[in-house]
Amino acid sequence: MNKKLIIGIIIILIASILIMFVTWPQTTNQKGFQSEVVLENLNTPWAIDFLPNGTMIFTERNGKVSTWDGKSLSVVGNISVKAEGESGLLGLAVDPEFSKNKYVYVYYTDNDSNRISRFNLNQKLENETVLLDNIPSASTHDAGRLKFGPDGKLYATTGDASQRDLVQDVNSLAGKILRLNKNGSVPDDNPFKNYVWSYGHRNPQGITWSDNGTMYSSEHGQNMNDEINIIVKGGNYGWPLEEGDNLTGKYKNPLIFYTNFTLAPSGMAFFQKDLYVAGLRGNQLRQIVLDESGQKVLSEVELFTNLGRIRDVVVHDGYLYISTSNYDGRGVPKVGDDKIIRIRVNG
Repeated sequence: MNKKLIIGIIIILIASILIMFVTWPQTTNQKGFQSEVVLENLNTPWAIDFLPNGTMIFTERNGKVSTWDGKSLSVVGNISVKAEGESGLLGLAVDPEFSKNKYVYVYYTDNDSNRISRFNLNQKLENETVLLDNIPSASTHDAGRLKFGPDGKLYATTGDASQRDLVQDVNSLAGKILRLNKNGSVPDDNPFKNYVWSYGHRNPQGITWSDNGTMYSSEHGQNMNDEINIIVKGGNYGWPLEEGDNLTGKYKNPLIFYTNFTLAPSGMAFFQKDLYVAGLRGNQLRQIVLDESGQKVLSEVELFTNLGRIRDVVVHDGYLYISTSNYDGRGVPKVGDDKIIRIRVNG
């Protein structure tokens, strides 16, 4: 075999390998779903939201806040955070009246605690106003999801920060779902006349609402026993006294709890009458098909199991967007990780 032929074969093999790596992110499609990698080479993107003009805004746990307008990626903020274990820059929410006030809200860990702050976003994040401070923090169980509910209130999830004794105390901010006015004050109709909306949570990392206003949350169990809960005002969800279905009748039973594997559920979205839950250790986007009432599970499907750890899922303009979390210290990064992927659901 002559030298030119050998060189030609080598070039073809190298090109084939390069093509495989370049096109790999586009091969995540499966029946009923079409996906496209929007952004890659990120570092643990934790939360995604959208501005009124369609620009994506997202956090990375190391403190970076960025926007993507479909063409340009721009860093709009670098927040000083304590990123250790599960702490750092976490949740993000765009004000429903952003066009008027330019407000963006973030949840992050500073040196001593977790806090919720409001920023103005023009070209950059500026003029921080701390709305709520001294939320217990640790290297594990910091929760951190921020979302505006249908009622216009800001909801936040907090973990037990490995301090179980605080979770059943309605005067503590640990192990709770909180509800705030946009200016950081306590809503008059909160059940305990403080920020607490529900309690007895271990590490709830996702919240969403159905079209009829039913609120759902995802929660990490201790050894498996991850939960999907329907959240009600003033509800006690049992941790650390009970997990899963309880026998005493004192606590709210979950819609679902998983006893045979660890999903480690994170972000949640309600889309086309189904729940979608990002699974970290479960390495999947989980589709939960509900009945018309939204109170009963008909079936569940594991989706996109080839991406590794999935951190968040949101809905925007008829698409689902998910983020991977393979650089969070517990994953196995692949070529191009971490990624934000857009999914079109056919049907």
